[in-house]
Amino acid sequence: MEMAEVRVAVLGGSGWMGKVHTMAYQTFPHFLGVSGGTARVVAIVEANPKAAEDLARRAPGAKILERWEQAVNDPDVDLIDICLPDSLHYEVAKAALIAGKHVYCEKPLANTAIEARELADIARDKGVITRVGHAFPRNPVHDLAKEIIEAGEIGDIKMFRGCQHVDMYGDPMAPFMWRADGKLAPTGIVGDTGSHIFSFMEFLVGRVSSLIADNLIVTTKRPVVEGLAYGEQVKLKGDEKWAEITNPDATNLLCRFENGAAGIVDFSRVATGRKFMQTYEIYGTKGSIAYTYDEVNRLRFYTNDDRAGRAGFREIDVGPENLTFRAFLPLPNFALGYNESKIIEAAEVVKSITTNTPMWPTFESGHHICQIVDACMESSRLKRWVDIPLA
Repeated sequence: MEMAEVRVAVLGGSGWMGKVHTMAYQTFPHFLGVSGGTARVVAIVEANPKAAEDLARRAPGAKILERWEQAVNDPDVDLIDICLPDSLHYEVAKAALIAGKHVYCEKPLANTAIEARELADIARDKGVITRVGHAFPRNPVHDLAKEIIEAGEIGDIKMFRGCQHVDMYGDPMAPFMWRADGKLAPTGIVGDTGSHIFSFMEFLVGRVSSLIADNLIVTTKRPVVEGLAYGEQVKLKGDEKWAEITNPDATNLLCRFENGAAGIVDFSRVATGRKFMQTYEIYGTKGSIAYTYDEVNRLRFYTNDDRAGRAGFREIDVGPENLTFRAFLPLPNFALGYNESKIIEAAEVVKSITTNTPMWPTFESGHHICQIVDACMESSRLKRWVDIPLA
């Protein structure tokens, strides 16, 4: 039987995420097999012509295109993979869906929930596969968390606590980049980092029904260094121009879920010393679970069933009993990291297309997450609670 192959165009190929996605398509068969199909990167879109030669080496045989429209209109492309700045996601995804392409879009799906709703509706009408790049929950440890919750082992969920902090802007002199530009990234840290915690909320707890949020701009101006890449270290000369920060640096919020649970969430890009901090705790009537990225494949589980004097959190290291974990490693506590989560994600995208089976998170899930982002922006502006509708 001929193996199904998905022909992919990666848009934004020379950026961090574009490189990760390209690698994931090339790598997943080595670990996860080809029973769900294979992928071939047939085109890479990159506006910077200086990067073309390097990209050609990364994906032999792929067309190197300067405009995303070329990929969207290419009959040899099945899947449009969007790794472009946030402000372009809606426009490019819409064009790709209308052209009948499957679409895999990095988060946030769109600038607003209205845009995300439109994309989800077009995708449904076209009958194509969609996926939003919320890769963190695809780490097998979160499959265990979901299994525990769905089996009723912690009872009814009553409270969620989550946070994600980085210190890329902990230093007030850290240079300006597009992620701090309200035109290129209108929701700032809310869509950039908050959406990761929102994806855990959607995956593990359910829909959010209302929230109140406080968005902060901690540092109002930053020096401009042309051509700065994410994570790059530079020394300022002292004659730089300065740019206004026009989107949020940090957010604190309270929320309510449809199932009656309450939530408290915080995230930022200014938590000095926190290179990458991601945690959640979920408390129920029979027990609880807790997770921190610093122990990336470990879940802590508490149950009221333990006898008096022996109750406490137990550490569960996810290992080869989970088939996805075993595909990479035969031993527990040999940590799977971010790139492995992206490899899992890419394999699922391909399998979704070859089997015509949507997998979480589709554009429908992306719409709910965009609703939470929208509500944070509106709540902070109005300084009050905001309800999140079902539609």
